[in-house]
Amino acid sequence: MQLCDINTVRELMEKYGLTLKKSYGQNFLINPEVPRRIAESSRSFADCDKPAGVIEIGPGVGALTQYLCQEYDKVLAIELDRGLIPLLHEALGEYDNYKVLEADFMKTDLASLIDEHFRDITDNGGTVSICANLPYYITSPVIMKIFESFEPDRKIPLSSVVVMIQLEVAQRIVSRPGSNEYGAITASIGLYADSKKLFDVSPGNFLPPPKVRSAVVSMIPHGGIKEIYPDFTGEKNEIAEFSESVRETIALAFGQRRKTLINSMSSKYSKEKTLKVLEQCGIRGDIRGEKLSSYDFCKITHMLKYI
Repeated sequence: MQLCDINTVRELMEKYGLTLKKSYGQNFLINPEVPRRIAESSRSFADCDKPAGVIEIGPGVGALTQYLCQEYDKVLAIELDRGLIPLLHEALGEYDNYKVLEADFMKTDLASLIDEHFRDITDNGGTVSICANLPYYITSPVIMKIFESFEPDRKIPLSSVVVMIQLEVAQRIVSRPGSNEYGAITASIGLYADSKKLFDVSPGNFLPPPKVRSAVVSMIPHGGIKEIYPDFTGEKNEIAEFSESVRETIALAFGQRRKTLINSMSSKYSKEKTLKVLEQCGIRGDIRGEKLSSYDFCKITHMLKYI
């Protein structure tokens, strides 16, 4: 079924008593090469010789889901809109390797979800990925929900997180310390994964064309805080507490971007203590949060709270 054909989708929506604007949003993918390329990119990060599963967040009418079904051994699509579920079953009728779960992704237990639905994949040495076309207004909460769903003392059990998002947000996610785009979301994601922009998606690939450009980004989990900051040692609960403290430091640092780190941290730590820690770390006292890497935030937090 041509799920990037607007007429096909309109017929499906009408058949199930749904309206395109209400249930799918303003912008509809009309170029099948975009979801095909997203699915291929997602699968490329998993071992081609081993089984692989993928979780799709918000499949909509299945434009991306159909290509994920072609690339992966198993697809779990999480859809909040109950009305879209029977439509998806018809739209994806030619595939037998998918399941649609009616749920709010933000309220799911992701670790348990993987264990429940992909045990046959992981028990055979395979991996699980996450792939989605995310609305810009919920991009950051969804991404942080993914990475914060797992125990911080071990590597996140995902081969990749590949998402299509607004270009402006993509640029923030993949930016480097010191750049104008660098922010709290960049430093926070850096605690869990390495990010890279894969390709841009122009407005002409949608109907109607949106006012903003989009981009596809990959986030590949690394070893977490234990890898990027091995100086902190502790038991599982201590690592969890430290991870939370680092995220709090990042939030404080970017709460008011124009303030120096010393001033932005003053609601929790004295200026004298913060300055002393920065000096011990070899960091200038007038530095701002956007100049600091995820590693820097780990080191500063360690010194402030534990030493």
